[in-house]
Amino acid sequence: MKFLAITLIVHGPNPITGELKSTNARLREVVENAVLAEELGFDGYGVGERHERPFISSSPPVVLSHIAARTSTIKLFTAVTTLSLLDPVRAYEDYATLDHLSDGRLELIIGKGNGTAQAQLFHVTAEDQWDRNREGYELFRRLWREDKVTWSGRFRPSLDEAETWPRPLQQPIRVWHGSATSRESVDLAAQYGDPLFSANVSNPIEPYAELIRHYRERWEFYGHDPADALVGAGSAGFYTARTSQEAIETYRPIFNARLELFRKVGVTPVFHTLEDAIERSSILVGSPQQIIDKVHRYHAAFGHEVMHLQADADGLTDKQHRAGLELFQAEIAPVLRREIPSRPFPRHGDPRPASPRSANAQHGRQP
Repeated sequence: MKFLAITLIVHGPNPITGELKSTNARLREVVENAVLAEELGFDGYGVGERHERPFISSSPPVVLSHIAARTSTIKLFTAVTTLSLLDPVRAYEDYATLDHLSDGRLELIIGKGNGTAQAQLFHVTAEDQWDRNREGYELFRRLWREDKVTWSGRFRPSLDEAETWPRPLQQPIRVWHGSATSRESVDLAAQYGDPLFSANVSNPIEPYAELIRHYRERWEFYGHDPADALVGAGSAGFYTARTSQEAIETYRPIFNARLELFRKVGVTPVFHTLEDAIERSSILVGSPQQIIDKVHRYHAAFGHEVMHLQADADGLTDKQHRAGLELFQAEIAPVLRREIPSRPFPRHGDPRPASPRSANAQHGRQP
């Protein structure tokens, strides 16, 4: 199994202390967390894209470019790139440039995005966002692969033998499709033989498992080898300590502060207690062995090879945040890497990785 640390760059008061960091300090914290993730051995670091409060993640290529300069080996992810809002030509230019600056460490997770404010900013409606996402991706992938593109569509001016510069380093880049609730994004991923990243954050795991099953069905419908399907999945929060009691009592004030925020903004929580969330959601709070067991349970439903943890402290002290991540890498990640097969992340110039089934067969192992 591979592990990503991901941030949406929420900019709000500390849920425990009430402290609000400056925008400058918060953005620098994001970069330092990426450096820490590489130091601790995470496989990737992801930056989300949102265009409304309380997020300050409107420019992932800029943030990831700075992270690229401060790191050397960790994969850099978008989480997600909202192609429904963006001009695919401009998105291509930004990410092809970042691909070079990162020496081919970039991977994209795309999605339609959500939120009414960003729709107002970009004049995207609920009725056309899926069509925009599909059209934007179809053009984006052609721009990445073709030196000259002739194209016409509904949502941007047509192209006639258009050239885009710079040409990318990776040929092609790997693009994941982020999915929370929609079969449209799942179908798009399956159609093009792309990996799927399930949000797996807000609800019990069952609806996410159903979407992943649909992805695998559509994958075969489009003629792809079932062994090549690749799935990632998120988690709704993380903290580990030596004992479950310590982990739960440390994280409880953070979870309760989240419930209070939901009440203030009129959102009905799906999980009303931390214990309920630990039992039914993807939140990973407990001892190392409890977290290992839980990841195995939802791996049985998802068959995922990649998962993400929240990169931010989210109310933990800096010492607690680092200690939890260090314990994860020392006692949880090695077990899950060993027990759940996963393909290596591609590097620039490498052939396409084999499926876990093929890789195990080559070494005389059973998946």
